[in-house]
Amino acid sequence: METGEDSSCVLNPETLSGKDGRTDEDSTEETSSKAVAAQDPEFYSHAAAYWENIPATVNGMLGGFAHINAPDISASDLFIRSIFKMKNPPGHGRAVDCGAGIGRITKHLLQKHFGKVDLVEQCQNFIDRAKDNFKGSKKIGKFLCLGLQNFSPEPNTYDVIWCQWVLGHLTDEDLEDFFRRMGYGLKRNGIIVVKENVTSSGTVELDEVDSSVTRPENLLLDIIERAELRVLKNIRQPNLPKGLYEVKIMCLKPKKA
Repeated sequence: METGEDSSCVLNPETLSGKDGRTDEDSTEETSSKAVAAQDPEFYSHAAAYWENIPATVNGMLGGFAHINAPDISASDLFIRSIFKMKNPPGHGRAVDCGAGIGRITKHLLQKHFGKVDLVEQCQNFIDRAKDNFKGSKKIGKFLCLGLQNFSPEPNTYDVIWCQWVLGHLTDEDLEDFFRRMGYGLKRNGIIVVKENVTSSGTVELDEVDSSVTRPENLLLDIIERAELRVLKNIRQPNLPKGLYEVKIMCLKPKKA
């Protein structure tokens, strides 16, 4: 949902969570994947309320860890360049920034690689700031103010769907459904990029402050598998400060064309 990348994305290091800027100590509770998957209307409303009060700045998007912006973007740039070198790579036509916040990733990464970039973000304050930031830009397409649980792209729309530090704001069930919808929204050879924190405890960690979860890698991979996606690449984000959650960058593609 965004209120992500930049909104939901706060880095949750392992002591921070890879969400844009949080530590393990910020996670107030451990919970089971079954509990995470349970539909709870307040899970979404609490998150929306939290992000409404966050400053529409890079530091706000990264949970007070603005200094990780450079290594984050650098690793993402190398990753996306490696994707374009794959056999049958995605095109450079159109991408979407899911949980775009104020457009941090779009500004420093996606608009450099794609002709058009759409931004999906549920916080109107962030959308408004993004519109100001990109005023006059010919690279920006649509601004969609909605949560990712409600985002359904038209078929054959995107070359790359970028999801960073936001998927912890979706329940397990909604995340699986989200992945399925994104698969339908891809162009031929299109891919989904996931960049998320993962726990080292092997359990799901709930952050009651911003109403999000950080999943262990095996659970995230299980949800991806259930959504009929396959993992083409799976690497660790390098050069983050010690104490942060481990951050994985994955390239996904539908199993069936």
